[in-house]
Amino acid sequence: MLKKLFIIIFSGLILTSCAGQKNVTGGGSIAAGSQEDLIVNVGDRVFFEYDSFEITVDGQSTLDAQIAWLNQYSEVDITIEGHADERGTREYNLALGAKRANTVYNYLMDAGIANTRMNTVSFGKERPEVVGSTDSAWSQNRRSVTTVTK
Repeated sequence: MLKKLFIIIFSGLILTSCAGQKNVTGGGSIAAGSQEDLIVNVGDRVFFEYDSFEITVDGQSTLDAQIAWLNQYSEVDITIEGHADERGTREYNLALGAKRANTVYNYLMDAGIANTRMNTVSFGKERPEVVGSTDSAWSQNRRSVTTVTK
């Protein structure tokens, strides 16, 4: 039986799809329901404003896509990480990261994702995505990250 192979060239990146798996040139297949699948097809990050744990309109859009993805892959469990930028004390940023993670957790739970599938953790300012003391770095560090755990 001949399987269909689709190749899409987009901005110099070649994506292929065969039998329900995705392939990014230079790498292997991306397994459906994996962390890579979440990152490539949905997005794993929600960004927050300074000193805030309120979900933005862009954040809602990302979380709505995560909800659809989590409903599609009902066997997947996740951990929601809360992060903060470097400003403020360690304790303050751990608390802020926890509030961010819990806000995302509650958004997903309110949409019907079972709480038994989700955990939260706060890293505060301890794991910056971008090192630096600039608005650009800070904005990328104020985030939640959804990670597949099972």
